[in-house]
Amino acid sequence: MPTVHFTDAEGAVRDIQGNVGDSVMETAVRNGVPGIVAECGGSLSCATCHVFVREDCVSQLPPMEDMEDEMLYGTAVDREDTSRLSCQLRLTDEIELFVTTPETQV
Repeated sequence: MPTVHFTDAEGAVRDIQGNVGDSVMETAVRNGVPGIVAECGGSLSCATCHVFVREDCVSQLPPMEDMEDEMLYGTAVDREDTSRLSCQLRLTDEIELFVTTPETQV
């Protein structure tokens, strides 16, 4: 089972095993991880599932699609080079993900 290592803005780490094919967002919501609200409804800005992916993990991820890149400009916290939308990050057995939730999500 793939593992997602969630770090909150204060440094607390929570390791959660997820299911292959699920998104980081689905895994967070199912396990009550604070900082990922995931209530966008599909039409609002993506201010509720923004995460920072640990730098050494970014190169293992598929390239960001144009829509995700555009939606990251609507986040509550300024985006960084490692910003991704947790709803777009799918769990696999090949990648162990380390993500940090922003200090503030809408």
